[in-house]
Amino acid sequence: MSAYLDIHPVDPQPRLIRKAVDIINDGGVIAYPTDSGYAVGCKLGNRAGLERIQKIRKLPSSHNYTLVCHDFSQLGHMVIVDNAAYRVIKALTPGPFTFIMKGDREIPRIMLNPKKKTVGARIPNHKTALALVAELGEPIMSSTLIMPDRNEPESNGWAIRDEIGYLLDAVIEGEIGQAGATTVIDMTGPEGPVVVRQGAGDASAYFDQA
Repeated sequence: MSAYLDIHPVDPQPRLIRKAVDIINDGGVIAYPTDSGYAVGCKLGNRAGLERIQKIRKLPSSHNYTLVCHDFSQLGHMVIVDNAAYRVIKALTPGPFTFIMKGDREIPRIMLNPKKKTVGARIPNHKTALALVAELGEPIMSSTLIMPDRNEPESNGWAIRDEIGYLLDAVIEGEIGQAGATTVIDMTGPEGPVVVRQGAGDASAYFDQA
């Protein structure tokens, strides 16, 4: 059975954040709240952890996993950011957006889309998620926790624990920012940034001005 960590949404307890990060560093897979539902994640380069996430969600090999980052500086070390991408990301982060981008050499190859060599990247507006990444010192290799028979991300830690806790090493109980998956923006096309999935993040103001 997984560890169950009840973390305060406004003032995350450092002791519990460290415990969750210790689990990640030991090769564990955790479920944690973000500003757009729950995510499931593990340490960068943890092949076994990524395979567990793939099985939990029944993901295809073409799935774009996501680097959950603390800030733009950390994100910029992981993906290739041109001027157009810089403007979009700066305008929309932190927030419930995932950007599909070309991966840099720092990213483990197991994370990249095998054909396009792309990966998702995001900076959530969520204190617990940001505290985890800050303590870890690197992005969390993640995927939105959408179960195979559902269309929306999980929103309650206790429900995740009861349903799939045996498949995880830790579940963090905490408030999500809002229901719904992230809005996904593909930054790799020849025509510039394109919204490929409308979710929790509203990018209309930016694209109306672009």
